[in-house]
Amino acid sequence: MVLLSGGMDSATCLALASRGAGPVHALSFVYGQRHVRELRSAQRLARRYRVEAHRIVRLPLAELVRSALTRPGSPLPHRSRRHGAIPATYVPARNSILLAVALGYAESHGLDRIYFGANAIDYSGYPDCRPEFVRAFNALARRAVRGPREGGRPIRIVAPLLRRSKAEIVRLGSRLGVPWALTWSCYAGGRAPCRRCDACRLRARGFREAGVADPTAWPVRLGRAPG
Repeated sequence: MVLLSGGMDSATCLALASRGAGPVHALSFVYGQRHVRELRSAQRLARRYRVEAHRIVRLPLAELVRSALTRPGSPLPHRSRRHGAIPATYVPARNSILLAVALGYAESHGLDRIYFGANAIDYSGYPDCRPEFVRAFNALARRAVRGPREGGRPIRIVAPLLRRSKAEIVRLGSRLGVPWALTWSCYAGGRAPCRRCDACRLRARGFREAGVADPTAWPVRLGRAPG
C-alpha cells in the first residue's frame, strides 16, 4: 500500500509500488492541512494507476496540534538556514500517526509493505522524515502486529526515496512515467501554487537540476533555493 498525499514523492512511490505483483491500496489523509488541494491530485493519481482501493481518512489533528500547515492565514515561513532547526510547517508527530493508521489498515487487508515518501536530503528539517525514524518505525511494526508472532510476514515500511535528492526523484519518476501534471506541491491553500514556499521552491529546483520540464509550467520564483 502507499501513503498517497498527491505530491511528487508519493506519486513516485505509487509508480514504484504499481510495478510489483498484486493489487495496490492507497491511503490519503485530511488532517486539517491548508493545502487540501493535494487530495484532488491524490484522487486523480489513484484513478490513473487503478489502485485496488483508495481511502481518504479524516483525522482531527488541526484541533490537537499546532503547525503553520494547519492554521489558514498564518504566514508560511521559508526554511530556516540554522542547522538542525525544525520549521513551523512541521506537524507534530504527523507521520507517526499516519503510519500507525496505515499499519492497522495493512494488517487488516493482508498487505506486507507500506510505501512512504519520506525524503531525508531535500526535506525541510522534519524529524519524522529521517532514516532513524524509518528504522524505529520498522522496529515498532515488527512488534505491533499479529503476523510475525504467528509465523507470518512482518509489515515493512518502505522509503525508497529516503536518500534521493529532488532532482534524482524527478529523474526516477520520469523514467517510471509519473504524470507530473497531476501532482501538487504547494503548502499554501490557494487555487494556484504560491511560488514562494519551500515545497514550490524545492519542486522547481528538482526539475531544473534534473533537466526535465515541469509540465505544470508553474512560474516559480527560484531565487536562492532552500538548503
